[in-house]
Amino acid sequence: MKETSLCYIEKDGCYLMQHRVKKENDLNHEKWVGVGGKFEGEESPEECVLRETLEETGLTLTSYRYRAVITFISDQWEGEHMHLFTADGFTGEMLSECPEGELVWVPKDEVERLPIWEGDRLFFDYLKKDVGFFTMKLVYQGEKLVHHEERIYG
Repeated sequence: MKETSLCYIEKDGCYLMQHRVKKENDLNHEKWVGVGGKFEGEESPEECVLRETLEETGLTLTSYRYRAVITFISDQWEGEHMHLFTADGFTGEMLSECPEGELVWVPKDEVERLPIWEGDRLFFDYLKKDVGFFTMKLVYQGEKLVHHEERIYG
């Protein structure tokens, strides 16, 4: 299982989203996701999200919350433990170019109308309800979500 972080930065009722259109052979191609990526070396989830956010956006997080661990199982790609964060404080200037995709501030109530993963719709609902810390297991066959389990700890 690979370890990754993902962050949804919040500002003025919007999430900073990446429209993943730049990398070839990207399992997220054409999808809208937050910012983040794979752990390097012996990074903690917090170290990874801070580094990845800075690399992809130019922003330094100053206020963020560890929200969930999402386990992805797939018949087509390597399994993944994704450490999910939200952030509402940052410093710096946003980069004009991101190597992964186009960065766009998307109103929170419009996110679910975008092409996102089915499982992302489930965890966005938990973020919206501010349920506290949760875990989720999402099982995919291709791009189809075939099973999910959740547990709320907050």
